[in-house]
Amino acid sequence: MITGHIDHLAAAGLAQPLYDALVLALAENPAQKQPDSYTLDGERLFMNVMTLTTQPPQEKKAELHRAYIDIQLLLEGCETIHFGLAESARELEEWHPEQDYQLCNDIDNSQRLTLEPGMFAIFMPGEPHKPGCHDTRCEPVKKVVIKLHRDALFPV
Repeated sequence: MITGHIDHLAAAGLAQPLYDALVLALAENPAQKQPDSYTLDGERLFMNVMTLTTQPPQEKKAELHRAYIDIQLLLEGCETIHFGLAESARELEEWHPEQDYQLCNDIDNSQRLTLEPGMFAIFMPGEPHKPGCHDTRCEPVKKVVIKLHRDALFPV
């Protein structure tokens, strides 16, 4: 997991494909877009703009991906993301290859990160994460999840 703020992208030390993905998505002004999926570079790079209300973490499941890197960028509100290292997902459910996700009911040695507007968190394939949580109260949020195919960093 990598975290940073869009006001300090250069300081985040991102690999060029991650940096470029964020810059390209931000150029599309996701804060002004309606919730939907938007193609940025074919199947290689797209973004999902979404609105949601945060929930207590015990009411949610974590997710992990194999083909795509998740760049979760908070646009409005405040959310906590519970996450773990690769191979820390427990009680795995069915794998959904077409949508590139798998849910899990537990994360071994779970950590948490609170995002405020402008902050992002990057999850590599295999890293379980449970976004959209809150610690004390439900809150509406708007965010964009930028999906970058793993081949951008790990060519086969």
